[in-house]
Amino acid sequence: MKKYQILSNIWRPQTFNNVLGQKYIINAIKNGLDTGRIHQTWLFSGKHGIGKTTIARILAKSLNCLKGVTSNPCRSCSHCIDIEKGKFLDFIELDAASRTKVEEIKVLLETIQYSPIKGRFKVYLIDEVHMLSRHSFNALLKTLEEPPKFIKFILATTEPEKIPSTIISRCLHFPLQSIKKKDIVSHLSYILKRKINTPLEVLNNIANNSYGSIRDSLNMLELAISSTTNNEITISKAAKLFGFFDKNIVLTLVKNILNKNIKNILKLIDDAEKNNISYDSIMLSLIKCFHKICILQILPKENYLNNKKKSTYKYDLYQISQKISFNNLNNYYKILINGRKNLKYTSNTRIILEMTIFEICHK
Repeated sequence: MKKYQILSNIWRPQTFNNVLGQKYIINAIKNGLDTGRIHQTWLFSGKHGIGKTTIARILAKSLNCLKGVTSNPCRSCSHCIDIEKGKFLDFIELDAASRTKVEEIKVLLETIQYSPIKGRFKVYLIDEVHMLSRHSFNALLKTLEEPPKFIKFILATTEPEKIPSTIISRCLHFPLQSIKKKDIVSHLSYILKRKINTPLEVLNNIANNSYGSIRDSLNMLELAISSTTNNEITISKAAKLFGFFDKNIVLTLVKNILNKNIKNILKLIDDAEKNNISYDSIMLSLIKCFHKICILQILPKENYLNNKKKSTYKYDLYQISQKISFNNLNNYYKILINGRKNLKYTSNTRIILEMTIFEICHK
């Protein structure tokens, strides 16, 4: 049986040109490689699933490709192939989360004095570097100050603020951006290529709920594909599978909250529960909706307000924004934020959701 590969591995970019959503950072790295301005240490920061490890591996290929240092590694030489397979002896990947002790870091750093076995450079990728202990950072700092010329460090982190400034000051720091929704939707559409019929609304919902992480979006798409038997992912099936809360239902819930219609509120919550929508998702959807209403109140003159179709979603939000004071909207927003924080303190999260909504109704 052929070994199964997950989508995020199948579609992991292998060249800089295929990296999604990091145009300016990729251009800076490529220019540095093409002009010979090769730094000793790179730091890639940003949320999970946006390309930090991917870019690091491509960079390792660029530095060790047999055709020379290049921004466009060939992917056909033995060095490139071994790096892609994870077998290249001069590319060492480390997970700092499991190597926090200073003794482990010291053992690793002792090997740095040895020249590369096959490659042009010996490249160390330290993932989640912020997890290192203070003593481990001190040990690493000494090496970063005067590393051998054949050593290159690539550091990756989701929390750069936890890295000592003395470390960051010795790095070329690239803060990666979350992937834009339109880029995620375009990428998912390209992957599907008409093989599986998927409404655009489903892809938009996946993009919205992946919060800028391309890896999360691919994992969600894979789950959706696995659940279908007829090469079709329907809106209703995706909603039940992922607990998507339709924006129009959210709007209906908001209207009932503002009208203090408790009976309808409880029915909408019941319906959401039947559709596998979590109470946290409901709370977050309400937070986002009230935020949008606030924006429309502050910036009311938008093109869609001149649209003849006055029943549009955004126009309904606009109408609400004109009926409530900003102070009240801000209070509702704060109540929901605090309510969502309280969800983690009880196993009966529905009570927290209901009491949070009731508090808004009685303001």
